[in-house]
Amino acid sequence: MNKFLIIGLGNVGTEYHRTRHNIGFDVVDAFVLKHDGMFQLGRLAYVAEVKWKGKIFICIKPTTFMNLSGKAFKYWMDKEKIALENTLTIVDEVALPLSKLRLRPSGNAGGHNGLKDIQLTLGTDQYPKLRFGAGNNYPKGMQVEFVLSRWWPEEQPIVEQKIEKCTEVIESFAIMGIEKAMNSVNNLSFT
Repeated sequence: MNKFLIIGLGNVGTEYHRTRHNIGFDVVDAFVLKHDGMFQLGRLAYVAEVKWKGKIFICIKPTTFMNLSGKAFKYWMDKEKIALENTLTIVDEVALPLSKLRLRPSGNAGGHNGLKDIQLTLGTDQYPKLRFGAGNNYPKGMQVEFVLSRWWPEEQPIVEQKIEKCTEVIESFAIMGIEKAMNSVNNLSFT
């Protein structure tokens, strides 16, 4: 039975709920809900185990805050004995327009503090990432305020559509492998 670690990046606390920066939490919430799982507070993260089509998904939402995500990632990867290539980190990405999702087997942090910490902790950027385009519609110097803000009402339908697609991407990643999963999502445009 193959085992996968699905990491949704975000910050704990109601003030961060449903913000752009917390989209990783929202995606793993949707995936776990879709498969009738339930989160429980574990070490360094909220954790849910999902079984689907002969696969086990350990889904985590780190409680360490975004900038220390690597600690939770490494702890659960080691504890569950999951290979690095069987991990998938879901993260917001201001360098991508809202209409896009981008799945890659590796890639640098691109200024994202959660990814920077994971890379620092693991000593590599060679781990799969699913980047959720958040757009960059903010004035110069206002990136932090932008990513910590909630989605605008007119963006909500696209966000919901993309969250649903992300749950399918997680399944494809586990069943078909990253190459085929990339082909199924990277060229899509959500409107």
